[in-house]
Amino acid sequence: MDYRKLMELVSEVGTRLARSGAETYRVEESVVRILTAYGLESRVYSVPNSLIITILVPESLPITQLCRIGQHGNDLDGVEQYNNLSRRICREKPEPDEALRWLEETEKARKQYPLPMVLLGYLLVACGFCVFFGGSVADCLCAGFCGLMLGLVDHFLSKVRTNVFFQKIIAAFAMAFIAYGLGVLRLADNVDMVVIGTLMLLVPGLLFTNALRDIIFGDTNSGINRIVEVLLIAAAVALGTAAAWNFATMVLGTPVIAPAMDHSPLLTCLTGFIACAGFVIVFNIHGCGKMLCALGGAITWAAFCITSWLGGGELFCYFIATIIAAIYAEIMARVRKYPAISYLVISLLPLIPGAGIYYTAQQAIQSDMDGFIAYGTNTLATAGVMAVGILLVSTVVRMVHHRH
Repeated sequence: MDYRKLMELVSEVGTRLARSGAETYRVEESVVRILTAYGLESRVYSVPNSLIITILVPESLPITQLCRIGQHGNDLDGVEQYNNLSRRICREKPEPDEALRWLEETEKARKQYPLPMVLLGYLLVACGFCVFFGGSVADCLCAGFCGLMLGLVDHFLSKVRTNVFFQKIIAAFAMAFIAYGLGVLRLADNVDMVVIGTLMLLVPGLLFTNALRDIIFGDTNSGINRIVEVLLIAAAVALGTAAAWNFATMVLGTPVIAPAMDHSPLLTCLTGFIACAGFVIVFNIHGCGKMLCALGGAITWAAFCITSWLGGGELFCYFIATIIAAIYAEIMARVRKYPAISYLVISLLPLIPGAGIYYTAQQAIQSDMDGFIAYGTNTLATAGVMAVGILLVSTVVRMVHHRH
């Protein structure tokens, strides 16, 4: 057995999984299972930016390799493809050279949406969530335009490899400034809804979900690392939005903001589905599973609406809806034999407190500390309740899995 080639194989599989957006436990388990399939013991430790692998070679010194992972993406198709590859390697146990050839074939076979399709995804997310949160038809059209502009800014900044936090600040500033300008021109009825709908594109939903799952599965260091990154990104988005508000007010004046509309549960479920379908494109999900992912978002919000109609409090509704989303993700993962993360992250998106993040930042800009504390506390409570819901379902699933 060529242990050096085997180390190269598992290092590449692990790092590519991590860069695509896989959870820490998936990265570690994939490496361990491949090495176990070849009859080797190993020690694997992964954090968001590094992967350390040690192979315990029989009758020789251990081989250790440290891999730098770098920036993570939102490529859920990559997670699915490399996860399937690791299963195939474990099942067939080819020679390392052959497995490396499979790896390169998998890399070439990965699908990427072209830029016009990605921009369509940005458009659907912004339009869907704008109406979802209470925007009018005019707001929806303005949000769609802002979503397209945000997609172009994101694409350009990604091409020049801008620092992720600087990228979020610039993208949030550009999007919010355009939205406030449309509000001043009276093209938008409620500029807040336009900003919130488009802002959902900048909320780190996959990172937030992975942080919760890491903590749940005992990868505390990785979970805390991701949580800190989530908070920094949220701060960057808030800073960019605040700067745009102040600059637009000085240059263009203050827009007139109409009250948010109270849409029916049926309409919010429909627009939630549309927004989740947009995120399916943004997160690069392919195949028949993409519509099942978007359907999960509509089912999750329907569970929230039904629980609310039955008299449940807001946090209790979030808790029940999160449980439904987690159960749906686990069922789909087992039925289709694909990673649950694709279904979970999309299903949870209607519950992500994008409006809470926006209003928290807005209160801070206006120096309203009471409002800042109220919105901030409610946003954190929502995130905490969602974490508990995911924890409950994941714990039960793992207990049942280990029992069998």
